[in-house]
Amino acid sequence: MNPVLRSILSTSFLFSIIRVTTPILFPALGVAITALSGSLNIALEGIMLVAAFTGVVVSAFTNNLLLALLFGILSGVGIAALLGYFHLKLKADIIIAGIALNLFASGITVFLLYIFAHDKGVSSSLKSLVFPNVQISLFKKIPILNSTLNGQNILVYVSFLAVIAYYIIIYYTPLGLRIRAVGQNPDAASSVGINVARTKMYALLLSGLFGAFGGLYLSMGYVSWFARDMTAGRGFIAIAASSIGGNLPLGTFLGSLLFGIAYALTNFLASINVPSEIIQSIPYIVTVVVLTIYSAQTSKKKEVGEE
Repeated sequence: MNPVLRSILSTSFLFSIIRVTTPILFPALGVAITALSGSLNIALEGIMLVAAFTGVVVSAFTNNLLLALLFGILSGVGIAALLGYFHLKLKADIIIAGIALNLFASGITVFLLYIFAHDKGVSSSLKSLVFPNVQISLFKKIPILNSTLNGQNILVYVSFLAVIAYYIIIYYTPLGLRIRAVGQNPDAASSVGINVARTKMYALLLSGLFGAFGGLYLSMGYVSWFARDMTAGRGFIAIAASSIGGNLPLGTFLGSLLFGIAYALTNFLASINVPSEIIQSIPYIVTVVVLTIYSAQTSKKKEVGEE
């Protein structure tokens, strides 16, 4: 077998896929739950950045991992609440408000990094804590699972639980029923006593929760530092992942996995001297191709339905 192909089909490559899928899966779930409510949250990029920055700074100054987790989550949920306030209370367009918050997060994190640590762009002087890797004894009895899933960061397993939690929320809770009802027909939902604005706000807050976990994983699991704009478009790629998955739990997971494969492939190609310009463009090329195919199929189904 070709050595390159053998490397791609190895369990270490599968391990890498799971690892790089996590910071896409978290925000994808955040996008999905807001899309079901009828308000697409495109501020996940900013939410992840703020949570990633907060986690690193709090862990460095307090030397407490739980406090870093708590404040990271609160910061992400806070940005989502701010988006909800702009959109639902002040009636701002959610897309414009989301773009503004992304730009705000990009600038404020760099500014505060200099204020707290006098670092420019990278938190090199801050000693951040990291979330631990976990060994699961049950996986040791199954060779493929042991090589693929065992030893991952704890937030990787949390992302799997997040998919299950998302499934339970939207299908087995009153809030999930209200979110789907508001997303399908807000006027009808309002006529039966559902508070549309409040329901959309809850969806945005849950979106902030999911996004915060993604940001915390990036800065305290994937690596152990914060860097300017380290999300690198993952918040936007998450929109594509949730869209091709129909904003459903399994579909969103599989969509995120597709982009995780693309990212893992870029990491692999970097080790065999492929031009960096080609490597860096792969995830975005995959995003454009997937969205084009998805849009074409959606338009075709719509035309058939109208006929």
